Amino acid sequence: MVHVHKYQLDLKRYSEDEERRIIAGCAIESEKYQELLYKWYYGYVMAVSLSYCTSRDIAQEITHDSFMKIYSSIDRFDEKQVLKSWIRKITVNTAIDHYRRDKKHLYHLDVSEYSLDIPATAIIDQLTVDDIYKLIGELPEMLKIVFNLYEIEGYSHKEIVKLVGIQESSSRTYLMRAKMKLRRLVKKHFN
Repeated sequence: MVHVHKYQLDLKRYSEDEERRIIAGCAIESEKYQELLYKWYYGYVMAVSLSYCTSRDIAQEITHDSFMKIYSSIDRFDEKQVLKSWIRKITVNTAIDHYRRDKKHLYHLDVSEYSLDIPATAIIDQLTVDDIYKLIGELPEMLKIVFNLYEIEGYSHKEIVKLVGIQESSSRTYLMRAKMKLRRLVKKHFN
């Protein structure tokens, strides 16, 4: 197993020829090329996984499952697509599948714990991308999933309903709760 200590989103740039060679090698199940793809995209897949769950152990499981799906379907990869986007979609879908499988353990929130206090715009303007991802990481699982799907991935509430298996009104409520919780976290950590 390859151990990567830093989950960075910027990947080393490889030429199109190198990328095609890695894809072709993975398509014939070459362990050498599967390992190269794993090393190349591990940090990225782990970062995406962490944005959809509440623990590193679960993110590691999602990452592992994502690579298994990538390896098993790479022979159908359309080279007109961007590999990184294709891998992200598989990872997001794997995270959602993981949620569906384990949703009976989901912690539901009480709306009363949220206030409508809005942090000052100046504070929000000073947040870095890392700050924002850390705050999102503190959200409970369902809030994090809906927030990420809606705000980051660009899914509509109707699409989220199909992906996650909740009511559209619940999707809207979870998004609202996520935003309120994020406001509270900004105020707590940066005020």
